[in-house]
Amino acid sequence: MKITRWALSVAIAASCLGGSVLAQEPADSEFSDYYADSPAPVVSQASLEEFSSVVPASCGCSDAPISECCDTGCDVACDSGCDSGCDGLGLGGGGLLSDIDVGGWLSLGYHSYNNTLFNAHEDNIRLHQAWLYAEKVADGSCGLGFGGRIDYLYGVDAQDTQSFGIDNSHWDNNWDHGIYGHAIPQLYGEVAFGDVSVIAGHFYTLIGYEVVGAPGNFFYSHSYTMYNSEPFTHTGVLATYSYNDATTLYGGYVMGWDSGFEDNGDAFLGGYSFDLNDCFNVTNQYVVGRFGEGAANEVGFMTSSIFTSKLTDNMTHIFWVDYLDTDTGANRAIERETLDVNNYLLVTLSDTLTWGNRLEWYNIDDQLGGHNDVYQFTTGLNVGLTDNLLFRPEVRWDWDKDGVVGNALGESQTTFGGDMVLTF
Repeated sequence: MKITRWALSVAIAASCLGGSVLAQEPADSEFSDYYADSPAPVVSQASLEEFSSVVPASCGCSDAPISECCDTGCDVACDSGCDSGCDGLGLGGGGLLSDIDVGGWLSLGYHSYNNTLFNAHEDNIRLHQAWLYAEKVADGSCGLGFGGRIDYLYGVDAQDTQSFGIDNSHWDNNWDHGIYGHAIPQLYGEVAFGDVSVIAGHFYTLIGYEVVGAPGNFFYSHSYTMYNSEPFTHTGVLATYSYNDATTLYGGYVMGWDSGFEDNGDAFLGGYSFDLNDCFNVTNQYVVGRFGEGAANEVGFMTSSIFTSKLTDNMTHIFWVDYLDTDTGANRAIERETLDVNNYLLVTLSDTLTWGNRLEWYNIDDQLGGHNDVYQFTTGLNVGLTDNLLFRPEVRWDWDKDGVVGNALGESQTTFGGDMVLTF
């Protein structure tokens, strides 16, 4: 089964490389989704946003006149020789508090049965996310630039994105009342210089394709892979380097998984994103080290690989594979081994309508639940009702004979669900 899925991915990539397709750059990684503006409806950030470089390419004084460099604003040395309006600290002449972007979204959803993957409150309309953020992107094109971001979340999704990696009341953990809660999933500062940006604080993980924020996903429901095998947040330092127009590199140190400003391990978080051509992107991200302190003391590694292919003008395929392997030694309290394969096929039917399909194979092998294979297939629509109002209905089928992943599916389950996402 694994060989067949990989062969299918290679065949799709080969057809993309050999065919004539619409020139479009591949989608950004999950990491960049959280630092972009709110996406247009119908197409999710993580799957069909317009491909663009993280920072402009350097023009170079040897490559163009100073006047052209000033016009593009892309090279530190060139811009320093002309009147670019910079104040010497990369603040664009407006000061530290200029260019702050404030926004957010509301997500109200319904599902007929629980799957415990965020969707854990069946047969009722719930406020999943009332989200606010304020962000200033550090601009390094004029020299040293400063920025940062803070996110606040209220809703039934908050308890799943709090700092639950340590079972105490630190940071936002236990900010609950009933099934609702509050969370501050991101709070970090940013420094940029040229093509390098460094954030320090509490931020979302690089790992995986699906994200917590509703506008960043095509589907209302989530995969087993994202919920059970991947970290959500980290606290630490992370650098991003735009090597060239096609390659972006990531690397940094984090204090374990899913904790606030409290030590929960030591790990390397990093990877790369590479545009093979105008229609194919490869993104590989890694986390290696100690993922938890105390009784858990989970040690190991995880890798997430995402292959994004523009098959035709209106069809995109995403092949996403995660592998997690940890060992806690003698107590083996949190030892896990999972191999997870997801396929997305997204078809644009019109300017306001996109049809999506997701097929997942979730393979788990641990000391508590033994070995099991779990499958789910989801099909649904993104319907753009207005420029900032998105409707995401879906039908989902799950198969899990042994219940190893800890849900109440039994042998199989069919779930109808969907939400409305209002961005502002």
